[in-house]
Amino acid sequence: MRSRKYSRAEQVPLVWDGPGLVAGVDEAGRGPLAGPVVAAAVILDDLNPVRGLADSKKLSPRRREALYDEIMAKALCCSIAEASVAEIDTLNILQATLLAMQRAVQGLRLKPAKVLVDGNRLPRLDVLAEAIVKGDDKVPAISAASILAKVHRDRWCARYDEQFPQYGFAAHKGYGTAAHLAALREHGACPEHRRSFSPVAEVLT
Repeated sequence: MRSRKYSRAEQVPLVWDGPGLVAGVDEAGRGPLAGPVVAAAVILDDLNPVRGLADSKKLSPRRREALYDEIMAKALCCSIAEASVAEIDTLNILQATLLAMQRAVQGLRLKPAKVLVDGNRLPRLDVLAEAIVKGDDKVPAISAASILAKVHRDRWCARYDEQFPQYGFAAHKGYGTAAHLAALREHGACPEHRRSFSPVAEVLT
């Protein structure tokens, strides 16, 4: 039996942590039926702030795109990472999400003194970390990470819509909408569909 690599994060304020760079981490794409899950890590520059940061789900696509470019230009460093469909199907979506988060933090050019992660679970990291429920609404660095992850994931959907236009990825972003489920029933699954998700598994039986 595979041992558990990750545990539920304790929601205790880390009042004893010291100064240093702080990275925000968030993910996009846990719920869709296709494509990778994406995570981003961002260390913002206090001397060069990005205005208007918010949970990516509360922003229009155009605003997200504009903020994506601004974050990439102004942040001290950023990292975007994925866990593949094969990893999602092998590990499960939670563990794959935490793996993508771990990769995003490891991909930062600068090493943070502390990592703030949206949600109530922490990836395995070698630095101080804290999970913050609804952190994408509370912590600017997490908001920035949510925007990078969401835009990256949406761009993936646009690319694969061109390759597999019959599924409509650009419109529904891989989520299990009525149109997507109807396309699955008509065309079957493409290589980027998550076989471990029940709506896809049902088509394959």
